[in-house]
Amino acid sequence: MSKTPITDHMRQSGNWNEAWDEFAEFDPLWTEKFMDMGTLPMRTGVLDRKTIEFLFLAVNAACTHMYAPGVRRHIRGALDQGATKEEIMTVLQLVSAIGIQSCSLGAPILKEELAAREQG
Repeated sequence: MSKTPITDHMRQSGNWNEAWDEFAEFDPLWTEKFMDMGTLPMRTGVLDRKTIEFLFLAVNAACTHMYAPGVRRHIRGALDQGATKEEIMTVLQLVSAIGIQSCSLGAPILKEELAAREQG
């Protein structure tokens, strides 16, 4: 019996990110525990699968992650669960708010710099 059944299943099902290969190689048991924790919501059934796909879509589309293969996988998963394009767009619109801090930080600095430039 494999010591890493969850990561093995993730690889076989196409839910594995190749960026995880190295740390899975260096510490397969830690990786297994991490993936166990990360996939627990899917296995418990507390949330329906469409909601889980929306959450994973939001994480993968967030400006702090921006992982296109995950976005594609979870859009497909959401569609497979009956999601509408409007629901998917709503998730993407909601997660875009994470990046608003760029404007909150940058706009006042821009204002200061323009004022300083005008003053000479």
